[in-house]
Amino acid sequence: MLTNIKKNLKIYSILILFLANIIIFYSLYYITDSSLTVAFLDVGQGDATFIKAPGGVQMLVDGGANGSVLRELGQVMPFYDRSINVVLATHADQDHIGGLVEVLKRFKVDLFIRSNATSSSAVYAKLESLIKEKGIKEEIIVSPKIISLGSGVSFDIIFPTQNTAGWETNEASLVGKLVYGQNSFLLTGDAPQLIEKYLVGKYGDFLASDVLKVGHHGSKNSSAELFVGTVSPTYAVISAGLDNKYGHPNQEVIDIFTQFKEKVLETLGGGMIIFQSDGQNIRVSN
Repeated sequence: MLTNIKKNLKIYSILILFLANIIIFYSLYYITDSSLTVAFLDVGQGDATFIKAPGGVQMLVDGGANGSVLRELGQVMPFYDRSINVVLATHADQDHIGGLVEVLKRFKVDLFIRSNATSSSAVYAKLESLIKEKGIKEEIIVSPKIISLGSGVSFDIIFPTQNTAGWETNEASLVGKLVYGQNSFLLTGDAPQLIEKYLVGKYGDFLASDVLKVGHHGSKNSSAELFVGTVSPTYAVISAGLDNKYGHPNQEVIDIFTQFKEKVLETLGGGMIIFQSDGQNIRVSN
């Protein structure tokens, strides 16, 4: 019997060492990876974008409508990683913040960013309750601000440019430009054409980006031709649910991107879309 115990202990020790080596290797690779990762998660009819800077700083922009964001995060984060540095809610609609409730329950979050346009919904109340309960630092954006993610990566919040308290939620969407070297990604939440045209007038060519997260899931209420032409992305990403009841993406919107010869990628049917950048070149996979 003593022999069996010793034999089992030896097997367990080998297994523990093996697992430890895997974790150490994974950790070193993950932390020292020199690329920026931007993953548009497949959360059905909603938005969720995971960002990892080269130094390992992580940011989640929106979380979809429900817990499906957890499954998607499990594919882009190490299984042992239970923290996210920054979580940003572009606006207070269910299809953008519903999944953030589950994220805040299961992950340690250092900073939560939102606009000051609120909602009377139960899910919004739950989100605010969790932020207070867990002592998460909360930053309310009422003017442009640059969020540094380290390693030369910044998330430049360019809208709102004023207090949006009491605004319609889509019109109050936070709009941010993620910049790493010569590459950039423009994330617009559900900002409608009214806001898009305002941004063109205020920022002009600064809006130009390699990748555009198409506004409002490809709805005809967003993606004004003037805005799309100004951003002039190589890739346009549409996050929407397969066979959704809204008919997203709208064919007129697809036609606008086709007109400008921009490649449209969709999570509906195609699943998660992952971009990697070294600051000069972008690779895409899904």
